[in-house]
Amino acid sequence: MKKRMILLIVIVALAVSTGLYLAFRETLSPNARIRKVYDFLRGENPYTDSRVSALTHCGDAPFMLPTSGLVGFLWDDSFRPGHRHQGIDIFAGTEVGVMPVYAAYDGYLTRQSDWKSSVIIRIPEDPLQPDRQIWTYYTHMADQQGNSFIDAAFPPGTEETFVTAGTLLGYQGNYSGAPGNPTGVHLHFSIVKSDADGHFLNELDIRNTLDPSPYLGLPLNGKENETEIPVCPASLSQPKRINRIMNAENSVQ
Repeated sequence: MKKRMILLIVIVALAVSTGLYLAFRETLSPNARIRKVYDFLRGENPYTDSRVSALTHCGDAPFMLPTSGLVGFLWDDSFRPGHRHQGIDIFAGTEVGVMPVYAAYDGYLTRQSDWKSSVIIRIPEDPLQPDRQIWTYYTHMADQQGNSFIDAAFPPGTEETFVTAGTLLGYQGNYSGAPGNPTGVHLHFSIVKSDADGHFLNELDIRNTLDPSPYLGLPLNGKENETEIPVCPASLSQPKRINRIMNAENSVQ
C-alpha cells in the first residue's frame, strides 16, 4: 500500500510539473530568441525588420529562401522535453493558404500518395559536398483539416518530377497531422540525408538531417544561436526572381 501511494505521488508530481512547463515554457525559457517567437505568434510584436524574403540568396549560400516570414524555430531547438527540432520553421504571419512556398534548389520532387501537406525534393549532388545526395523537405502546406495547399502540378503519387529553384510548390498552412489541432501558419523546411540505397531517411530523427545554416547563409543552428532571429543583412541579400513568381509573391504583400 505504501509503495502504491509513493508511486501515485510521483506520477502526480510529474504530471503537474509537465503541465506547468507546457503552460509557461515561453516565459521560463532562457532562450531569448524563442521568447521573441512566442511574442510574434501571440501577435504582440510583428518584428517587421526580422523577416526573410522568399526567392533570395543570402550571400554565397547555394539555396534560395523557400518562403517569406519570420524564421522562428531553428535546427536542434528544443521546445518540449526530449525533442530536437529537425529543421527550421518560417512563420508567415498571415492566414492559411496565402504565403507561397518555393523550391530552394533544383531537384526531383516526390509527393507520396498519402502526403497531404508535404513534398520532398531529391538533390543528386549536394552543392556543398558533391559526392553525396541530399533531399529538401517541405511540410505544413495544408489547413488544419488536411485540405492541401500543394500546387496542383504535384498531385499525390508524384514521383521524381524535375523542378527548378523558385518553382511554386504550394502555400503555408497549419496542418499538424491531427485534424482540429492546428499549428501556427508556417513552413517546416529541412535537409534530409540519403540512406545507402539512395532513399531519404526518416526526417523525424535529427540525426538524419543536416544543419541548414551553410545552405541558406543564416545562423540556423538553435544551439549556437539563442538570442537572434535569423535575417539576411540587406548588403548580403541577392534577389533571384522569375517574373511569374514575383507576381505570385507580390499578390500576398
